[in-house]
Amino acid sequence: MRIFFLATSILLPFARCLTYHGADYSSLVNLENAGTTYKDGGVTEKFDAILHNHGVNLARIRVWTSTNNADYSLTYGLALAKRAVALGMELLIDLHYSDTWADPGKQAIPSGWPTTLAGLNTEIYTYTLDLVSAFSAQGTPIQFLQIGNEINNGILWPVGEISSAGYSPLSQLLHSAANGAHDADSSVQVVVHLANGWDESAVASFYEQIFIAGEFATTDFDVMGFSFYPFYDAGATYAALLASMNNIVSKYGKDVMVVETDWPSSGSCSGVTLSQSGIALSPSGQETWVNGIKNTLSEVSGGHGIGIVYWEPGWIGNDALGSGCSNNLVVDDSGNTLTSISLFSSDM
Repeated sequence: MRIFFLATSILLPFARCLTYHGADYSSLVNLENAGTTYKDGGVTEKFDAILHNHGVNLARIRVWTSTNNADYSLTYGLALAKRAVALGMELLIDLHYSDTWADPGKQAIPSGWPTTLAGLNTEIYTYTLDLVSAFSAQGTPIQFLQIGNEINNGILWPVGEISSAGYSPLSQLLHSAANGAHDADSSVQVVVHLANGWDESAVASFYEQIFIAGEFATTDFDVMGFSFYPFYDAGATYAALLASMNNIVSKYGKDVMVVETDWPSSGSCSGVTLSQSGIALSPSGQETWVNGIKNTLSEVSGGHGIGIVYWEPGWIGNDALGSGCSNNLVVDDSGNTLTSISLFSSDM
């Protein structure tokens, strides 16, 4: 009995590594322009190089429709992508289809875009086609393209807002976006991104209604991407995530990826009850949290769990990353890496 226990305890931590070890560090160039620097082991290096050295092989880069580089313009994204590919990373480009943040609470139509469904179908097709072509033209083809960010209630509100217009306008817009991506590069893998991947009923409901004949189809996309944060709902547990992923994979057979997650490295979580109990607010806790996601995705049926992306691990000055927890970075405020920098290699 003792021998069996020892063998089990040795084997359990070694769930298979996932294919994609990702980081979304879209803020990096803006931070560098403000004078921020980073050190790993006391040696000053570019933060994207530090990430790659510690196992990151997928760079997630957000692109807004703004033409201002400080607001994640296409020009900004292209430059950051060049650096990522030169380091040996692949690309996950996150299109917000907005001049600013897009998420379940806001999805504003870009300034200068049409405000009719017909006009937006044409605009989103052309915009997506031109953007994918621009990445390919500079020698940085996109591996994964998110057509929207956390689109639980649609995109391009109010035209594509589910709660006011139903699913058909969104279904048409996603179909147009996917067609634009594939017409520019037939090999690009299209990603649909929802918040709260752990919420099995909400995820299932979205996918039960988004596919409409002549509009968005299962053949239009390749990967289901999800946010999975511990800050916002007590239901966001590993067990709930696994149940949700297995349910949706059994229905559609798509690969799944956690494209946004974080965990506190220090400080406090005012008014927040973290969804997974027993994990410390520390660098080791960050590693534990991410390792738990890896183990969960490793259990998804058919090997369909393919990767994890840690959201903005080096955004100094925005350490809370929008949460009620004061620090979720893998660096300190002087830019020195924490021990949790190893999570990208050991825990994904």
